Amino acid sequence: MRRTGAPAVTEHELLRIIDFLERVRRPFAASVPIAEADPAWNITAHLVRAHLKGEPVTTTALAEAAGVPYATAMRRIHGLIDHGFIAKLPASRTGKSFRLKPSDALLAAFVAQAKQVKTVLAETLGQRRDADRDEDYYFGGADFVGETLPPPALVRRRQEGGADLRFLLNDDNYFAAMRNMWADLRNNLASRRNFTLMALPELHARLRANARLPVSEFDIVACNMPWLGEFAGEGLLRPLDRYVSAESLNPLDFHPAVWTTGQWGDQQFGVPIYCTIEIMAARRDWFAEAGLAFPRTFDEVIAAARALHRPDQGRYGIGWNCARGMPVASSFMVLMGCCGAPILNLPRARRYYQWASTRGDALRPRIATDEGRAVLDYMHRLLAVSPPDILEMDWNGRVNAFLAGRVSMTYCWSMAAARFEYDVASTVKRRVAYLPQPKGPSGMTANPIGGFLLSIPANLPEDRAALAYEAIAWMASPSSMKAHVTNGFPVAPRFSVAADPEAQASSPIVRFIDKLAQRGLLCTWQRPPVPEYAVIERSLGEHIHAALRGEVSDEAALAGAQADIDAEMRARGRY
Repeated sequence: MRRTGAPAVTEHELLRIIDFLERVRRPFAASVPIAEADPAWNITAHLVRAHLKGEPVTTTALAEAAGVPYATAMRRIHGLIDHGFIAKLPASRTGKSFRLKPSDALLAAFVAQAKQVKTVLAETLGQRRDADRDEDYYFGGADFVGETLPPPALVRRRQEGGADLRFLLNDDNYFAAMRNMWADLRNNLASRRNFTLMALPELHARLRANARLPVSEFDIVACNMPWLGEFAGEGLLRPLDRYVSAESLNPLDFHPAVWTTGQWGDQQFGVPIYCTIEIMAARRDWFAEAGLAFPRTFDEVIAAARALHRPDQGRYGIGWNCARGMPVASSFMVLMGCCGAPILNLPRARRYYQWASTRGDALRPRIATDEGRAVLDYMHRLLAVSPPDILEMDWNGRVNAFLAGRVSMTYCWSMAAARFEYDVASTVKRRVAYLPQPKGPSGMTANPIGGFLLSIPANLPEDRAALAYEAIAWMASPSSMKAHVTNGFPVAPRFSVAADPEAQASSPIVRFIDKLAQRGLLCTWQRPPVPEYAVIERSLGEHIHAALRGEVSDEAALAGAQADIDAEMRARGRY
């Protein structure tokens, strides 16, 4: 779940920018009667807006939008077609009718202008000084900050010259947007230099290094959900129970499977700021053309992938996390869950566990098992219908491959899947079916919950901890989360947000995940947040990847991971 490579301008931003520029132009046209309409702009804006919304555009409708006499509009339209700025697509089998869309060249030019608009506004209003970093400013931040009023204590501290809050967050598009929300426009709650964003391995190392300091360098830190046992278990995070209340942050508004991701023992150490669900995405149009049903089992995934595998056309059956280290380890654990088997010897009948009190035989690894063999066999079969670079494909790689039309299906986290619908460069928008995890042999539909918790370091002074919690409660409030959801980030761990009609209408992913939650198909045990999680992940990442490279047998890989994890558990006196 590293940075998803989000574009500098999203669909939401482009639509806002079009609306903004039209509103800026309107007063001049109204106050200066001799001002002439700009048909090139009107045509382009209408065409791009319709393209982003997936609405068909006819020549007649485009001529009407030009704002000039029909004959003049038609000359402009045909000129844009002749110069390759407007593409004509057949609207019927006879080829006698057409629909119009912006060409790649026109869309690229429009996006370039939008980025420049962002840069100018960022410098003018957001106090940006680096004009080359327009992606660090989110067009729409004004609405976000205006609609979600920050806690008075934060504003007062800022006005009185108090030290800004300091954040250590994951380097992804969600936290980048959060950083800009704080720094932009009229509230100016902090500057961007108070935010440190790091990729997962570096974030883990920095959290540990910060915990060794006499006084924490950061007020608020993002903790990857599976890391909670390590950091809370070692006393590196501050318990939040004394701060949590129904008035500030009502736990009952969170799905239980999500809220408990922040619990260790009988205490709350983190507030879920966003959750992301590992799901499967499939090309609805390609499945329909091939007359295929969407897969529900491992074998059906392989069958569908083989049917859609077209290497000679640059199209492959499936994308998935197969890169060495964290990515392939995560895939193995998730797929084990689809076989109904935790990677530890946990009771299978449960969906939730008290991880802090789990000990003894329950912590013995279950890697070299029938389920482990079935998962590794499935991975080998996936290799045969995957892109040639699959052994290097990580979170970003699988999303980019699907987004570009290189693969027919992909396993993906729902947060990253938002790019399929909102990325300007997406070739798959409105063509994606979102599916539950296919079952393994004798398995189950188990969709793992991932994401991040906002936590307070244990070595942060008490006066700053209280202020940090106020900030966390605000960032996790329904209004803040709804603002993120309606701006293209499908993160709805709160019932009130998931049930909001506007939030549901903003993304098919929000509705899909809400249905999974209602059916009880969300789980947290596939990647168990025990203190040894980092060791488990590291061992699996090495041994499983070696088997997929063909350097060791499957049995040797499974036995090696089993032995590594068992030795670590014994060394820590777990059994």
